[in-house]
Amino acid sequence: MIVDSIKNAELYYSLSPRIKQAFDWLAKTDVSALEAGRHDIDGDNLFVNVMDVELKPREAAALEVHDRYIDIQIMVGETEEYGWSERCDCHSPREEFNRERDVQFFTDVPQMFFSLNERQFAIFFPEDAHAPMLGEGAVRKLIFKLLI
Repeated sequence: MIVDSIKNAELYYSLSPRIKQAFDWLAKTDVSALEAGRHDIDGDNLFVNVMDVELKPREAAALEVHDRYIDIQIMVGETEEYGWSERCDCHSPREEFNRERDVQFFTDVPQMFFSLNERQFAIFFPEDAHAPMLGEGAVRKLIFKLLI
């Protein structure tokens, strides 16, 4: 997992060319004008989900993992809290892995919690179990999906 400010995004471009592509798209896009939903940047290789979501309490945290995609989650405004655990420490699946949606959820309690504020991001790799959308109120967020 990586947590940082958008102003430092360039530090992570060497990890994947799609990371640079995602942040380049972000720099030239007025995200406040986008409708919620999926927006293709490079088809299934790179797309972004624009979400307007109601946050939920920590007790409702559901850790999730992905096999085929890296997530870059970016706050557009306000603050969102996340839970995180190492995937190898998740032992209580809520369901089988859904290959079509590339997701599996767990009922394990996150090992740690952290917050993202406006103009900050988190990169979650397949080894990162993450529980997004925690806190109070509603937020707009971006979830870039980068095919590995």
